[in-house]
Amino acid sequence: MNGLSAAVSLLVVALAAVGVLYAVSWWSRVSAVPLSASPFNSGREPAEHAMSRYHVRWYPVTMLFLAFDMEMVFMYPWVISAVGASAVIEMFTFLAILLAGVVYAWREGALRWT
Repeated sequence: MNGLSAAVSLLVVALAAVGVLYAVSWWSRVSAVPLSASPFNSGREPAEHAMSRYHVRWYPVTMLFLAFDMEMVFMYPWVISAVGASAVIEMFTFLAILLAGVVYAWREGALRWT
């Protein structure tokens, strides 16, 4: 009887956890109607919901932005510390690899809008 009560109590705890998660998700859901007095879009009336989806063609642009952003993160140590010629060669090698990726993306048409 001990194993049966443990299984039933585990089932009750699992069902309670699922119920709590369902209640939290229902309570924190996003409304489908945009708010009329919200500060979204610099105080102007919103033309679409704030949780609307972006078009898929923005993702390559985002990836390029992140690549160049990471480039700057990796360049700050080279710029701040004057290590010498080896750091400059390393920096330009990194830039050449990044530029090769951008040229490849451009030639493959990843940046075309039509």
